[in-house]
Amino acid sequence: MLPVGNIDINRALGVSSNKSGTSSGDEESGLVAAIPGAKSRVRDRIFETACDLFYRHGIHGVGVDAIAAEAGSNKMSFYRSFVSKEALVTEYLREQEREYWAWWDAAVARFPDNPRRQVEALFEAQLAIAMSNSCRGCALGNAAAEISDDEDELSTLVRAYKEQVRKRLHAMAHAMGARDAESLGDALMLLLDGGYFTRLIFPLASGPISAALPAVRALIDAHLPRGRQPNQ
Repeated sequence: MLPVGNIDINRALGVSSNKSGTSSGDEESGLVAAIPGAKSRVRDRIFETACDLFYRHGIHGVGVDAIAAEAGSNKMSFYRSFVSKEALVTEYLREQEREYWAWWDAAVARFPDNPRRQVEALFEAQLAIAMSNSCRGCALGNAAAEISDDEDELSTLVRAYKEQVRKRLHAMAHAMGARDAESLGDALMLLLDGGYFTRLIFPLASGPISAALPAVRALIDAHLPRGRQPNQ
């Protein structure tokens, strides 16, 4: 499954809008509770549907009614599964964060002793994601643009995630031996986040994101001491 919210779960997995085999009427009448495993299947279907809708339309652009209808469910089943929409959004963002770090770790694992190639691999993997028609950028970055100051839990979650991205890039810049590792790490983060946002405007890889990898290499070269090998 792709990171940063690029999941399009129902379509990718061929999940029907009534995965549990029960009807909305069955759910509302309480028959779901009597079927072993049915409640968890309903919850999973609601969650998967919400992930898809939040990613494509935004967390504030989708309401409980739309999620329930798209999932082939109803509001009663929704609130049996999640205490509130905010609780669902929180779970969605945590799932996107988990998937993102799994994607990151897989990308860098191919070059365990070469921090420069690890950074380049991240941007190569990002470009591969951008080539997907379903790519709508970074799920948590998109959420950050929607979250207001009074949404403390969501703000804290997104901020902690972005701080961890920054910390990892700083560490990789240090490992490369950059003269100013913090500045290099911050510049890399700007390119990483900026690439996702420009993907929302320009189709596929036709926009500025296609120039990200050459820019990354130029930045690294500019920050390394003259004559220093990338993997030292």
